[in-house]
Amino acid sequence: MKKVVFILFALILSTGFILAQEGKKVPKAVFTETVHEFGKVSEDAGTVSCEFKFKNAGTAPLIIQSVKTSCGCTTPNYTKEPILPGKEGSIKVTYSTVGRVGTFNKEVTIFTNVPDSIYKVNIKGEVIRK
Repeated sequence: MKKVVFILFALILSTGFILAQEGKKVPKAVFTETVHEFGKVSEDAGTVSCEFKFKNAGTAPLIIQSVKTSCGCTTPNYTKEPILPGKEGSIKVTYSTVGRVGTFNKEVTIFTNVPDSIYKVNIKGEVIRK
């Protein structure tokens, strides 16, 4: 009898935890693309840029806390205000081609208020000598 009562109590308690988690509001970023291929670009172009767009598919406002690049030749610019559920934001990435002849593959890491998630996007291409 004690085992049945204990199992019933555990079942009710775990169901309560599951239902409590379902009501939790969390943001979620969904990117339209995570890799941008520039192809071949001339060194005398100076810089090339692309924009990564994303949508907040979650149920709470999404906040970009910081954006880090893998080197100083890549500069990010991103939406600073909170992105409400269903709305869109963007991250513009600019790569300096001057003095960087050859192929490149740069990673951009996005830190947000999404629990246990770090987003990454990449830019790729080849700089051709002027």
